[in-house]
Amino acid sequence: MYSDNDHLQQPYPNLSMEGSVRVQWCSVETDVEEETLLDTVAADEWKLVLYNDEHNTFDHVIELLVGVCGHDSTQAEQCAMLVHFKGKCTVMSGAYDDLEPKCSKLLQADLTAEIEA
Repeated sequence: MYSDNDHLQQPYPNLSMEGSVRVQWCSVETDVEEETLLDTVAADEWKLVLYNDEHNTFDHVIELLVGVCGHDSTQAEQCAMLVHFKGKCTVMSGAYDDLEPKCSKLLQADLTAEIEA
């Protein structure tokens, strides 16, 4: 029996196409220039990420999040818990120039933090 789709190559010729299985083909272009990727990071899309460590206390982390990042005590405690249980937490987002001095202060206080796009 001839079908309109007979001209398409079957992706797995040894498999039966009986029943409700249908495979569709598509192609995706993946050529992206590095400049384009950098342009997509807008000025306010940077994240200050705090990572878990084995030597800082919850109180120390909470103190720093309140003092350096301007969190209230509840928000700082929640971030500290996320860092502890998930391994990391985005504690702030914004312009790189605004996050950089805050990240430096966290690093100087012996926390592990970095700015990510």
